[in-house]
Amino acid sequence: MAIESRIERSLAGGRPWLFLSAHLDDAVLSCGALIEAQAQEREIIVATVFTEASPAPHTRAARSFLRQCMLEDGVQLFEARKAEDMAVLEAMGVRPVHLGAVDALFRRRVLPRLARGAGNKLLPELTHRYSTYRFDIALGRIARGDKTLIRQLQDDVAELMAATKPELLFCPVGVGSHVDHLITRKAGEGHSENLVLYSDFPYDLVSQPDAAELARLGYQPWIWEEGLSSKHTRIRQYSTQADGLFPSGDIPIKAETYFVPHPWLNS
Repeated sequence: MAIESRIERSLAGGRPWLFLSAHLDDAVLSCGALIEAQAQEREIIVATVFTEASPAPHTRAARSFLRQCMLEDGVQLFEARKAEDMAVLEAMGVRPVHLGAVDALFRRRVLPRLARGAGNKLLPELTHRYSTYRFDIALGRIARGDKTLIRQLQDDVAELMAATKPELLFCPVGVGSHVDHLITRKAGEGHSENLVLYSDFPYDLVSQPDAAELARLGYQPWIWEEGLSSKHTRIRQYSTQADGLFPSGDIPIKAETYFVPHPWLNS
């Protein structure tokens, strides 16, 4: 007789699930079909980690992102994004939580005391922890200055786990190597008895998870294919983001991929 995976075992019950989302759309992009299917069966909480921007001046990379979103101010953009996220998740029957960390594009360095007064006069790239997207944020190298942030987020997730008592905790596996996705994984991976990793969409259209690392950890893929045809409707409701993510207008239909411990590690 086949041994059930961690997700299959949980599907038979009705205990809460907690999803960690790096940004204000990632959980729906990567897990929206499973979330919507299960929201009628159990409490689903989506906790988004990076939900704020620092005020201007912004780096060139951040300004480019803002133009893509048809806005000029980072703080204004993230207010709009939080409103989108709450509307989408509440319509799905999901409880949204915003943890309030600053997005990597807008995350500032802690300047030496003598430089603080001149901070706004310096080139923004010199005052931000990740000065570019391509050569910093997307290379998967978490800055040393984010160590304190990671510890704080680990405490935040532990508090959420204690408060909501979820049976499963879903975290991004980190396809695409975006530092915020990798930090989000680190924030939750200490809860190994509850942990499920999910493949990051749409990054996984062009990249694949690190199969060797997952095998070393004893994780194997688990696929969800129900409800995919209507998932694009929810993605489109993140209107500040959808056109930039899918400039052709077409949102590919792709099965959601999760990674769970081999069944013999579940027992």
